[in-house]
Amino acid sequence: MAEWLKRGKSASDIEEGDAKVRATVESILGDVAKNGDKAVRALSEKFDGWSPETFRLSEAQIQEAMSKVSARDLEDIKFAQEQVRGFAQAQKAALRDVEVETLPGVILGHKNIPVNSVGCYVPGGAYPMVASAHMSVVTAKVAGVKRVVAAAPPYKGAAHPAIVAAMHLAGADEILVLGGVQAVAAMALGTETIDPVDMLVGPGNAFVAEAKRQLYGRVGIDLFAGPTETLVIADETVDAEICATDLLGQGEHGPTTPAILLTNSEKLARETMAEVERLLTILPTAEIARKSWTDYGEVIVCKDEAEMVVEADRIASEHVQVMTRDPDYFLDNMTNYGALFLGPRTNVAFGDKVIGTNHTLPTKKAARYTGGLWVGKFLKTCTYQKVLTDEASAMVGEYCSRLCMLEGFVGHAEQANIRVRRYGGRNIAYGTAAE
Repeated sequence: MAEWLKRGKSASDIEEGDAKVRATVESILGDVAKNGDKAVRALSEKFDGWSPETFRLSEAQIQEAMSKVSARDLEDIKFAQEQVRGFAQAQKAALRDVEVETLPGVILGHKNIPVNSVGCYVPGGAYPMVASAHMSVVTAKVAGVKRVVAAAPPYKGAAHPAIVAAMHLAGADEILVLGGVQAVAAMALGTETIDPVDMLVGPGNAFVAEAKRQLYGRVGIDLFAGPTETLVIADETVDAEICATDLLGQGEHGPTTPAILLTNSEKLARETMAEVERLLTILPTAEIARKSWTDYGEVIVCKDEAEMVVEADRIASEHVQVMTRDPDYFLDNMTNYGALFLGPRTNVAFGDKVIGTNHTLPTKKAARYTGGLWVGKFLKTCTYQKVLTDEASAMVGEYCSRLCMLEGFVGHAEQANIRVRRYGGRNIAYGTAAE
């Protein structure tokens, strides 16, 4: 039986905060839908103190921002994008169009068709999330998306040069210096100066995530997302320092980030809790990480690896760092996770920034039913059918006619019957089943 040495906030406390976010976002979306550019400008001024002549950067402004980025930073951005692009290309190569003759004269198939336009949100409030440009824009372009709009909030009163550079190098067709709910609303709903997109992707704070949730249906989204989550699964083959470091490394994302240690060693659990407290005295981002750990951190002790798998699948965390004597046991047996990081030599930061897998991943237990952002999210798998012979049309028509009448769909049956009459030479009375 799993034992909690530390628990985070209750579900009811979390839901109370979520309700306030929902109401705020609903109001903002309604304002943008009704007032377009005027609302977007007022919201940008209110939340970011930002109201330029236009939110879209010109080519000259893009080049000016690029010139402010050091050669080493540009090289690092390009390296990260090469990794993301390479893995996305490998994923796309695994997808193929299908066409098969299922019956004589009956052809069924599907095509993987890219979404026409995508809005990529890149967070830039507390931290300028340069890597989010790689994850969304690069992957969309590999998928074949024709129009990619990338948006990020202003940083210290201007476009963030490194984010702009990353967006541009990734292949963004339009770059907006615009943040928050107003940014995703403008991209999804369109305004007088911003054409709407078909899909929204990218991480964001609780308000951006809620905006995407409320906009879903009017546009597609990558996934429903909440605060960053991390789960460290460890045994006595590693020490408290590395466990605590990996917990707090994600805890600095924000004050509502769940960071959980799952272990079969009570000794490691208690040592890690002590090490977390020590690191919080020296970590520069300790103010945020401490609140995250205090309110949302958990420590769970299990009897063995099998129970650890059960608990890990219940938690269904976004990031799962596995540091045990046999990490592949969890790869083979876990089913609910956003991404696995197997062994102490890798870690969540590698995935967040540079190694090539995508860092936009499911949270709030969405890993039970979806994976994260990948090239396939930008592709619509659309089916088609062809019937090449009279005989095939009549034969399938007879089955279809009877099945339609079984359900009471007489008009549907007649769609089949007319083919049976024309191509099969059968005299079927209108409104009856083909016998």
